[in-house]
Amino acid sequence: MRRLVRPAALVLAASLALAGCGADVTTEGGKEDGAPAAGGHYPVTVENCGEKKTYDRAPQRVVTNDVGITEIMFSLGLEDHMAGYVMPDDKGDLTSVPWKDGYRKTKWLSKERINKELVLDAGADLVFAGWNYGFSEGEGFTPDALRRVGIDSYLLSESCRNGQGKARGVMAPLDALYTDLRNLGRIFDVEDRAGTLIASFRKQVAEAQAKAPEGADRPRVFLYDDGQDKPLTSGAYAGPHDIITKAGGDHIMKDLEDSWTTVGWETVVARDPEVIVINNYGDTTADRKREFLKSYGPLANVSAIKNDRIVVLDYVDLVESPRNPAAISALAAELRDIGS
Repeated sequence: MRRLVRPAALVLAASLALAGCGADVTTEGGKEDGAPAAGGHYPVTVENCGEKKTYDRAPQRVVTNDVGITEIMFSLGLEDHMAGYVMPDDKGDLTSVPWKDGYRKTKWLSKERINKELVLDAGADLVFAGWNYGFSEGEGFTPDALRRVGIDSYLLSESCRNGQGKARGVMAPLDALYTDLRNLGRIFDVEDRAGTLIASFRKQVAEAQAKAPEGADRPRVFLYDDGQDKPLTSGAYAGPHDIITKAGGDHIMKDLEDSWTTVGWETVVARDPEVIVINNYGDTTADRKREFLKSYGPLANVSAIKNDRIVVLDYVDLVESPRNPAAISALAAELRDIGS
């Protein structure tokens, strides 16, 4: 994701010894992760949002929805297993993204909402999407609806429902990313590639954390997505939580057990953020969001507004995606500058 107050380069660091992230991944027959399956790699079983799913072969015609999900596939080099992707025009700045060639090699199926007819026309054998990342009961586009027409699905781990109504999130945001990379590595028989990528991400995050503000120097940070009557923000289970905290900030909405959700402005004012991160996303530009925040009366005495400490990150930086580690590095540099 790259864009802060000033451009920030996306750099993938070298590999680090891979630590476990808690994904429940087994081969058929209950063998541990890494043990050979009888008769070769397949079948394999992974756990996805609490459901165990078995694959007898790698899916060949995957349709992805949204930029972060699509780039998870690209980062693993899985373009040849894709029928195409669905997303709006704005992919963010691709100049420094190592997997940018995936967009050239893969068909852009639609800039509109993903739907059953589209994936049927594409001949999809699997849809990689998530709750509120394409899947929606209201739209009638759900894993169950796809199952009825013979199409499998894989849910983005950031979007897992957590048992509290439709609240989402069951694990820390980076763990969700690492879990999906590991699972997809197993499903598509690219485990070494997934392991190397996870190790490089862990190293990049560790290096950013080593230079990040600590203790009382950690500035209070609020993530602003959109909304005027009530702001849409991030709870503990969406990408911004780990991006903010690992960059050296104190995420003021860390007690919300949800991913993306709304709060009241009175809560924001009471918690007095020292920095506001704007999600550059949607029809309202980042500049217009900044103008609103600076002109909205109830926020006039909030520290971030008084001191004009507003940072901009792109949407794909903040949703689960392989750009998350670079966003942590970039935001950590911003927070160091603010504190100096």
